[in-house]
Amino acid sequence: MFVTPAYAQAAAAPAAGGAAPFLQFVPLLLVFVIMYFLILRPQQKKMAQHRAMVGALKKGDSVITQGGLIGKVVGLRDDELDVEIAQGVRVRVVRATIAQVVTRSAPAAANN
Repeated sequence: MFVTPAYAQAAAAPAAGGAAPFLQFVPLLLVFVIMYFLILRPQQKKMAQHRAMVGALKKGDSVITQGGLIGKVVGLRDDELDVEIAQGVRVRVVRATIAQVVTRSAPAAANN
């Protein structure tokens, strides 16, 4: 009555029966692969470098914490460090909060 016979007919089946659903997921897979190589993989490498840096700490290293304290490592524990921030002033710092090792026990080469 209100619908013309042309609209009431069944829609044509897709030409490539099984390929169409797979082709819909290809852009999603490409986005995931791009995100992995641009975001996830570099972040994992950075975390591995940080773990290696923190694991290699030893007495006498000068460090900077994430809170901005600069000091010298005077004691080591499992998950903590004793850092001397001034003469006679020692603080306990969680290893994971070490942001950077400023100098090792030996002097570093000058950058020219």
